[in-house]
Amino acid sequence: MKKIFFLFTALTSFYLFSCSKSNKEEMISTISKESFGKLPDGQEADLYTLTNSKGMTVNITNYGGIITKLTAPDKNGEFADVVLGFDSLAPYLAGHPFFGALVGRYGNRIAKGQFKLNNEEYKLAINNGPNSLHGGIKGFDKVLWKATEINKDSIVGLQLEYVSKDMEEGYPGNLTVKVVYTLDNDNALSINYTATTDKPTVINLTNHSYFNLTGLKRDILDHEIMIESDSIVPIDTTLIPTGKLRAVEGTPFNFRKPAKISAGINKVEDEQIKNGGGYDHCWVLKRKEPGLVLFATAKDPESGRKLEAFTTEPAVQFYSGNFLDGTLKGKNATYVKRFGFCLETEHYPDSPNQPQFPSTVLNPGDTYQTTTKYRFSAK
Repeated sequence: MKKIFFLFTALTSFYLFSCSKSNKEEMISTISKESFGKLPDGQEADLYTLTNSKGMTVNITNYGGIITKLTAPDKNGEFADVVLGFDSLAPYLAGHPFFGALVGRYGNRIAKGQFKLNNEEYKLAINNGPNSLHGGIKGFDKVLWKATEINKDSIVGLQLEYVSKDMEEGYPGNLTVKVVYTLDNDNALSINYTATTDKPTVINLTNHSYFNLTGLKRDILDHEIMIESDSIVPIDTTLIPTGKLRAVEGTPFNFRKPAKISAGINKVEDEQIKNGGGYDHCWVLKRKEPGLVLFATAKDPESGRKLEAFTTEPAVQFYSGNFLDGTLKGKNATYVKRFGFCLETEHYPDSPNQPQFPSTVLNPGDTYQTTTKYRFSAK
């Protein structure tokens, strides 16, 4: 009788465990929505939480398309937030260095806030020294996007749409933009950008997340970075490209093999390190084939967290948080100098004024399309 009882108990426990596990697998890939606060004009911003079957979560608000939180596991399976940002809307409205934001119409800098297109000159807002940066005074990081939830085929996501009117921030053409964030069960967050226009214009969209794989415990100087690139786009003292490329061989910019960020970041005897105040440069990606390719990895040796980055773009702006100064605090951390790093996939800075660079012109009838993916693991 005891054997029968124990057998029944074991089978019952196994059944309950199996059901629980099955339900967990079925239920855990979700997307939910909550209020994130009101904008000064009274519009409501929402916050969406994407969760996959591994327990990874990504929080995105339709205000600026901002990634406010992203959790990734360490070598012990413990999840922690690995992006800089805030827990509420107010600090974003008060001003921040593009934490987690969608950037456009033109990511990075345009010299003196002006460019010519089809013999017509366009003037943009000057908001970064003598130059225009990241779309101007009110770029895509400061607008409310139309959001649509996605939940199918074990993938959860958020589709964001925005129509940038002709001459908004000085850019020509009515630009219709769609950005889709998707989180899969391989702990990968993909960002797909598409856009069309009714007049010739320039476009260079990216995401400006600041990563910190320690789980926001300390700065990123001990992170080991690899970038598949043989050359950078050197800059002048105003961070505008000189127009020529520079080989990374024999310089602090050589990350063709994994190296600590700290190894070369303070070598101010190198003019480019001095001009950028560290790393704030565009790396030209080495491509063997078109499409989505691995272009960079980053690892925190202590936690074991690893980030693999893929893109269809020709370049990436690697930024080492040089302008963070400790005046901003969020999510139980003070954002001091070099507390986060960015991998902003892009075309080259100032391309509208540099005809030798890959073109950023979008014409009517054509579709702008790029994809970037960030995959997280630990070892």
